[in-house]
Amino acid sequence: MPLQRILSWFGKTGKGPASLPRARGNVETDAPPRHEARTVAADSIDEADAAASDAASAAAITAEEARRGLLGARRLVIKVGSALIAEGTAPRRLWLRGLAADINRWRRNGTQIVIVSSGAVALGQSALGFAGRPERLEDAQAAASIGQLALMEAFQHSLKRYDVTAAQLLLTIGDLEDRPRYLNARQTIEALLARDILPIVNENDTVATSELRFGDNDRLAARVAQMAGADGLLLLSDVDGLYTADPRHDPGADFLDIVPVITDEIEAMAGPPAVSGLGSGGMVTKVAAARIAVAAGCTLAIMNGRSGRPLNRLDRGERATFFPASGDPLNVRKQWIRGLMAPAGFLHMDAGALDALKRGASLLPAGVTDVEGGFARGDLVAFIGADGRLVGQGLSAYSSGEAGRIRGHQLSDIPDILGYVGRSALVHRDDLVLF
Repeated sequence: MPLQRILSWFGKTGKGPASLPRARGNVETDAPPRHEARTVAADSIDEADAAASDAASAAAITAEEARRGLLGARRLVIKVGSALIAEGTAPRRLWLRGLAADINRWRRNGTQIVIVSSGAVALGQSALGFAGRPERLEDAQAAASIGQLALMEAFQHSLKRYDVTAAQLLLTIGDLEDRPRYLNARQTIEALLARDILPIVNENDTVATSELRFGDNDRLAARVAQMAGADGLLLLSDVDGLYTADPRHDPGADFLDIVPVITDEIEAMAGPPAVSGLGSGGMVTKVAAARIAVAAGCTLAIMNGRSGRPLNRLDRGERATFFPASGDPLNVRKQWIRGLMAPAGFLHMDAGALDALKRGASLLPAGVTDVEGGFARGDLVAFIGADGRLVGQGLSAYSSGEAGRIRGHQLSDIPDILGYVGRSALVHRDDLVLF
């Protein structure tokens, strides 16, 4: 499989970030990446035991307990969909005033809030003569550049009566996959929250490319929640949660108020991505976001936000689907690596190397059988096992050229091969996750 197709797979399926736990090395492969297991392979026996305990704890949580936990979150991310922000091509100002009232109430009760908002394209498309969402990327980018001004003006106008100052952050997938930029974004959010300023985040559509854009703000919200260390994520949409089937086509579909574990069956219930309307996501992207969120120790809820005062309604018992967090937040560095979606290359490894990784070891050159792709030191690389399956990913300590020269060799051989003393591992155990 060509590298471009594999990178596209990581960015568009929604399964990449959710299934990317601990791995090392940069490798590209001709074999299609296949996620065999839906749970994260532990780096050690202790981690596996902890994961099993976390899953059992999540399964024991009731919907009402999950509701109280989310509403009492220390830090809450609220994602607002395009269908809620815009009515046609104009902002829904009355609805935004209700949201502002909710935000003010929760902030006064001590909850730090971050908004992830869609709507820029919807609010800007009419200025370019489009009646619906533009299909071409460059047209959507142009619409977003216009709509961002209208979006922020609408938020500022609604928040002004509560003396809430808002700040805008435009992010791309590259910002969250580059360690320095990731840390800068996180530190910016921390600085804003420390000063009681409300961060409003959106994807930077004006510079994102078709291969490297999130394509929906559900997963962006999950990544922001992960980055910010949030313990709650509320996805406000025009649907009231997850059903066993599409209720528009199956009157017998059952509503699910809680999803303790995201299984293959749960993913199948989510159906295909949305292909019409103002938004670009759908239930499938919300389930993908739930995978990211719960793995980071963040409880996620999906509810219909069309009516006013959504937080207040959720507090009064309006139904929603809850995905309870499966444990404490992961180590910040491993959280970041887990969520990366665009590997620069691939490392093929033998069975012995994979066994060593499962025991908590680093990936050494001796266990690498092939190196594919072009990557620099510090880039994300994916791991391919001896059976051709994607088994993990991590940050490479060597460039692709260096890795290709030292693969299959002992560390003691590196000075003779490269002409200098190299680093202690091709991918250090602290820089990898396994699926």
